[in-house]
Amino acid sequence: MNSELLQHRTLGQILDQAVAAFPGNEAIIYVDRDYRQTYREFSDTVDRVAKGLMALGVQKNEKVAIWATNIPYWVTLQFATAKIGAILLTVNTNYKTAELEYLLKQSETENIFLINGYQDTDYIQTLYELVPELKSCQRGYLKSEKFPHLKRVFFLGHEKHRGMYTVPEVEAMNAMTSDADYQARQRTLDPDDVVNMQYTSGTTGFPKGVMLTHNNIGNNGFWIGEHQQFSHKDRLCLPVPLFHCFGCVLGVLAAVSHAATMVILESFDPVKVMASVEQERCTALYGVPTMFIALLDHKLFSKFDFSSLRTGIMAGSPCPINIMRQVIDRMYMSEVTICYGLTEGSPVITQTRIEDDITKRTETVGRPMPGIEVKLVDPETGKEVGTGEQGEICCRGYNVMKGYYNMPDATVKTIDAAGWLHSGDLGVMDSDGYISITGRHKDMIIRGGENIYPREIEEYLYNMDDILDVQVVGIPSRKYGEEVGAFVILKKGSDCRPEDVRDFCRGQISRYKIPKYVAMVDSFPMTASGKVQKFILRENAKTWFPESGD
Repeated sequence: MNSELLQHRTLGQILDQAVAAFPGNEAIIYVDRDYRQTYREFSDTVDRVAKGLMALGVQKNEKVAIWATNIPYWVTLQFATAKIGAILLTVNTNYKTAELEYLLKQSETENIFLINGYQDTDYIQTLYELVPELKSCQRGYLKSEKFPHLKRVFFLGHEKHRGMYTVPEVEAMNAMTSDADYQARQRTLDPDDVVNMQYTSGTTGFPKGVMLTHNNIGNNGFWIGEHQQFSHKDRLCLPVPLFHCFGCVLGVLAAVSHAATMVILESFDPVKVMASVEQERCTALYGVPTMFIALLDHKLFSKFDFSSLRTGIMAGSPCPINIMRQVIDRMYMSEVTICYGLTEGSPVITQTRIEDDITKRTETVGRPMPGIEVKLVDPETGKEVGTGEQGEICCRGYNVMKGYYNMPDATVKTIDAAGWLHSGDLGVMDSDGYISITGRHKDMIIRGGENIYPREIEEYLYNMDDILDVQVVGIPSRKYGEEVGAFVILKKGSDCRPEDVRDFCRGQISRYKIPKYVAMVDSFPMTASGKVQKFILRENAKTWFPESGD
């Protein structure tokens, strides 16, 4: 690894450099509430919150959880915690009571910020149920029987709730921390300190707390922005969740490390995204494939002006080739990139470049990032495979997580003795070093001894005019072990039937790859970060296909 490619900076130093270079450039914009801050204004807010947290007793290495949608203070907290050496713990907005309880216990969290709620979950009531002592304790001196580490609770707003500090109160407390003490705290920080913890989305197994350092995500964000040729002139529309790496690393850190402007949406809404791009003349747009599909298929799509766009990222799950081409052709995103990675990899391992030819940019997930080694190995033997051969994607470099919090055994299973992070994803690498994803090892369908890779079938079915989106999974079969099942979202007005899907495949792909089971659905089960939960589709196979398993 060439250390000259990397920058040894804390997140606070990254922000300070952006402010010094472009103090008057807009940092954060929310179109729907006319909220705007320049880099100087944003930095001043960060400093007030950071000093307020210090005044309230938040120590270096304490966890500060944030359970909130993409509200304005989310990004403020990302940098305020980093500047005082605390660890920002991002909480999935879709969590319910049991999931929050698990996270708070497993992470040994000392502090939590939260909003009123999201969708059908009342966050305030949920926390009161889990921590009944909150209603009677003195603020800042919480003693919880169930959560012995939890000390402080903060409400992300002006309303007062028993046992909780408000954001204005935190900011007002900044006067109690001197600039000298604030600077002294920052001098104790090391770029190799853990600054962020994210719990894996839980698409498989128990969620695990991924510990990421300043160097991990700071460098990753910088290179992600470099590969889009970001500068202070770029304006990034960001509708993806900030609690996920897509938002807080690919988005926030790529932007801040280049002093670019962030046009943030509290949650994804197609019309608000299109309006934000048009009104703010955004040059970049991020989203998972399902978001881009929702935009392209929206009845008002033609009413909006996308001509300011040039780049962005489509990531989070496999990107359908035809959708990628439509984004390039219809949304002016001629320099759109694809990223591949996982939270444990900070997260981006490979990325396409804007100068890549159309084939590379639509049919691969790019080549390794600077400072990251990538190899493909046989999942059974661990031996490296050759060019064009399928193997598990492994990486090594600055980006590899510090480990899973309080889970040494799981860490060792994921990062081998030589420092290689094993992704669990399957792919092939061409002679130029570009990787194509073929699926997750566990997603591979084995039908009567034949290995079937869902991505191959999905890409074929995307060519069918009636199909808007499709997910292929293995359905249990007593005779063959597994059969191919396809869950299909149809385009509006289509009367396509399961037999039509099978007819489309006949004579075009191998007979054993043709879906035996086809279900027309309105949506897929998703994680909040936009990943399709294929395991739920598999688990519900009996509901959709009562005859399966025979």
